Amino acid sequence: MKELQEKLKNYVEQFNSQDEEIYRQAIPNVEALEWLRQEIPLLDCPDKTIEEIYYFRWWVYRKHLKKTPEGMVVTEFLPPVPWAGAYNTINCAAGFHLEEGRWLKNAKTYLKEYLLFWLKGSGDQFSYSSWLAHAAWQYSLITGDFETGTGLLQEFIRDYKIREQNHMTGYGLCWSDDDRDCMEMSISGSGLRPTFNSYQYGDAKAIAGYAELAGQKEIRDTFEQKALLIKKNVQDCLWRDDFFRVIPMDYPGQETSEKSFGPIDKDSDVRELLGYIPWYFGLPDPGYESAFSQLLTKDGFAGRFGFTTAERRHHRYMFENEHECLWNGPVWPYATTQTLKAAAVLLKNYQQDVITSEDYYSWLKLYAQSQHLKKEGGTVLPWIDEDMDPDTGIWTARQILEKQGWRRETGGYERGKDYNHSMFCDLVLNDLLGIGPGKHGELQVNPLIPRDWTYFRVENLWFRDKRYDIIYDKDGTHFGGEKGLKILNSTP
Repeated sequence: MKELQEKLKNYVEQFNSQDEEIYRQAIPNVEALEWLRQEIPLLDCPDKTIEEIYYFRWWVYRKHLKKTPEGMVVTEFLPPVPWAGAYNTINCAAGFHLEEGRWLKNAKTYLKEYLLFWLKGSGDQFSYSSWLAHAAWQYSLITGDFETGTGLLQEFIRDYKIREQNHMTGYGLCWSDDDRDCMEMSISGSGLRPTFNSYQYGDAKAIAGYAELAGQKEIRDTFEQKALLIKKNVQDCLWRDDFFRVIPMDYPGQETSEKSFGPIDKDSDVRELLGYIPWYFGLPDPGYESAFSQLLTKDGFAGRFGFTTAERRHHRYMFENEHECLWNGPVWPYATTQTLKAAAVLLKNYQQDVITSEDYYSWLKLYAQSQHLKKEGGTVLPWIDEDMDPDTGIWTARQILEKQGWRRETGGYERGKDYNHSMFCDLVLNDLLGIGPGKHGELQVNPLIPRDWTYFRVENLWFRDKRYDIIYDKDGTHFGGEKGLKILNSTP
């Protein structure tokens, strides 16, 4: 433990020394080390880029915890932005906040208050698309706190029905605006989108799960049926030319029960990274895995600095627009998170030969490498911002905002810095290292690590009120003990 504590100390001192701390919330930099020492799982692994960004992203997440009269909330931007709601909160990435934060020792305190803020407090949970019920279920799986979810069952149902009433079309799928999906200026535009419909599917499955625990059989059956219908309609309507695509449509769309659509305008008919979101929630049946081949080709989504949000071969790829938030090609950590989670679900739960665990590792490593900023003078800092040019690695929105003079009404020059709009730590713990619940709720570890990793170690990992250390030593020579994988209960 002392070795990893020292590693954490060195990283935090580095991050603090490189930081211009303008916005202080619940845990300022001066308190960061002690808080992180208590709260986060400590990591030691062979890939020092992934390790550095793992600690950096926890250091960033801590910045966004904010005490309010309604309890602890998690922010997306540090500076105030006019499109935010109460306490500068935005619901768009709330699902990520819950899934990332579930690994904290005191997640049951922080995130229960955060859920209550969205579902019973002053949080505006409808300003953007989100997947709160699904994220709450993922939180429950790690913390063991299912009572909060069952206690909020009626609120989850209420919110689901409001979204259903406001967005459902005669096709049996929900319409959504690309801007409200947090994907403005996309090539496909608004319409029947894999985004919102996958979120509804994930929430329906979570509601059914909580209803089962609450003994509400009728509610469970109702929402299982809703999930099955969404799955059928997504597969029947949105799968086209080996990909889940948007059907562009002006709201409210054609009210019809027919599942046939006219030809899609070539300007809008495009593969976009959002086509992988259905796998994030385990939606597709087997048979659709060919879509993942597009992650491996430069004409598809393989950029030098990460996944492009639109396929490069499309004639409107990176079309010109003065808006700073563009989803027509730039790399977005938000979309990268969704895609990596989808790829991990595919690797864990589907029989396929399209991608491998080595592919997953290479993508996660590239994601880590991209999270840097080169300052004038050549200093390179760990950094997370909004979107990035896939060929140059320049943070695009930051460049545009700088040219506009860092207008205060758009958040000023601190707007994108430490942007809490994606995940990284959960991708390392849950997916790369494969840490999560087994069939009977026990802690299990099924890694997706590359063949040349000979060791990794995780300490201070809290799972359902018990503390664990996880040690992998391929041949027993790195840590000088038994070879293989060990899960040690280190609860005080």
